[in-house]
Amino acid sequence: MTDFAQVLADGLMNGAIYGLVAAGLSLIWGVMDVINFAHGEFLMAAMYVCYWVGVLIGLDPLISWVLTGAFLFLLSAVSYKVVVRRCIGKSAMAPLLATFGLSIFLKNFCLNMFTPNFRLLSGTFLEGMVFNFFGMAIPAPQLAASLFSLVMLYVLYYFVKRTRTGWAIQATAMDKEAAELMGIDTERIFTLVFGLGGACVGIAGGFMASYLAVFPEVGTLFSLIAFVVVALGGFGSIPGALCAAILIGLVESFAGFYIAPVIKYVAVFALYIVVILIRPKGLFGW
Repeated sequence: MTDFAQVLADGLMNGAIYGLVAAGLSLIWGVMDVINFAHGEFLMAAMYVCYWVGVLIGLDPLISWVLTGAFLFLLSAVSYKVVVRRCIGKSAMAPLLATFGLSIFLKNFCLNMFTPNFRLLSGTFLEGMVFNFFGMAIPAPQLAASLFSLVMLYVLYYFVKRTRTGWAIQATAMDKEAAELMGIDTERIFTLVFGLGGACVGIAGGFMASYLAVFPEVGTLFSLIAFVVVALGGFGSIPGALCAAILIGLVESFAGFYIAPVIKYVAVFALYIVVILIRPKGLFGW
């Protein structure tokens, strides 16, 4: 029973973090109908920022997540203005290929600057801290990352559903031309949405750098999982992204423990195939 509870806790924590990583991608996909292939590389960039800020000036991830979130918001907004904006309104493949090229650039830039070596941030405030609940060992860095991910997901959901800017985002997602006729600056909305997508993954990456090794390929797997989460949860649905992320975290955790560690991602993608065959628009899609 203790093993079951431990695996359950691990799955829930991973799922909450996956939810924040995927929420930004879901928002971009749902509002702009753009597949951001550089999403994983934005996560990698955030982890490098957190790592070097910790190494050079000793700023703990519990504080530096603000810096990584702001940096990734700016990086994403600039990427939209310089790269993605020029592809909007053209063929569906144009923004996909543009963001794919951006991902290759970011990955190779970090590979050239920082080498492929694994780097682990040490000396953090929560390093080595473990909470014991009824026989379960809960690492403090993962617990903090997962709880804060849930808080940020709520903040994002509230912003989209309860503010005037959020209503403008929803209107743009529903009908861009009608939104423009109502006086909404859809270009500004697109820039904001792309920036928010980057901020979400930036905050997640800032926390993840406290317990995961940083290297140029670190974002690849999380990017794949984020795409699966968005497809399962429904494009543009933040609650759907969270529910799908929790489900994927649990499947990954239980399959890895009760079957074999090498099977856990096979189980995740098998679940994705089954759900998409039954409900192509995802669990919470329209």
